[in-house]
Amino acid sequence: MTKTTKTTKNENRNEHQDERGTVVDHADAAGITLVIGGTGKTGRKVAERLIAQGRPVRVGSRRGEPPFDWNDPTTWLPALEDVDRVYVTYYPDLAFPGASTQVTAFAEAAVAVGARRLVLLSGRGEEAARTSEEGLKASGADWTIVRSSWFNQNFDQSFFLESVRSGEIVLPTGDAVEAFVDTGDIADVVVAALTDDRHIGKTYELSGPRLLSFDDVAAELSKVTGREITYAPIAMEDYRAVLRENGLPEDFAELFTLILDGRNAYLVDGVEEVLGRPPRDFSDFAREAAASGVWDLRAV
Repeated sequence: MTKTTKTTKNENRNEHQDERGTVVDHADAAGITLVIGGTGKTGRKVAERLIAQGRPVRVGSRRGEPPFDWNDPTTWLPALEDVDRVYVTYYPDLAFPGASTQVTAFAEAAVAVGARRLVLLSGRGEEAARTSEEGLKASGADWTIVRSSWFNQNFDQSFFLESVRSGEIVLPTGDAVEAFVDTGDIADVVVAALTDDRHIGKTYELSGPRLLSFDDVAAELSKVTGREITYAPIAMEDYRAVLRENGLPEDFAELFTLILDGRNAYLVDGVEEVLGRPPRDFSDFAREAAASGVWDLRAV
């Protein structure tokens, strides 16, 4: 039996939004893949790719059927029914307090009911995320860890979208560089890890093909939008105030240390290692996003 459910977009502006997309739920068949955060930037694409392969998928979100909520462990087992593999993404971030406790407990619950194949989305250079990684590994799962750089899609789907539309990207990143990676590449790697046993027990680090400063990003976006977009550095404390004003966790500011201290200021080859092709360049992403009209001022 196949059931398709749709709903409208909610306000969360993050990798793990709680909006429901299309759910393919083969409730009477074994072998379902649970995609936690299955309507977010990477999860939605993972779900789409698995469905295209004819694989049954269940989207894990608070508005899913059944619902999944990291903060409500009573929702975990219903979401895991008939599931044998899981794409694990955590909201708001694995580096946040309490994440490792929940991820470890979930991994143990998943393995206990037969969902042994777990692929975890982690972050490059996030030392605080390593405890979650180790907890998932210790659960007895057949695991793969995917450590990602910052997403290209942060500029057209969430964090920086309104800044691009306004023409000024204001961030506490100085002149640091980042190897932005495309969520399509992440999704392709995750699907390979979920469906091919050769990736069990592997940790992959993913980046794009070049390092970009936020000045570089602004120049790329100016080129494809045909209007001037600038980057304006801001002090960290001022950025914390902006987060408070917008009702966002101040801990998000800590994630910028991953850029500021240069720990990720080099390229890695995880995309090519898994997929046998180079990663997508930021300029290709920018051209496609601009063509969609997402940065058009009339879309505001």
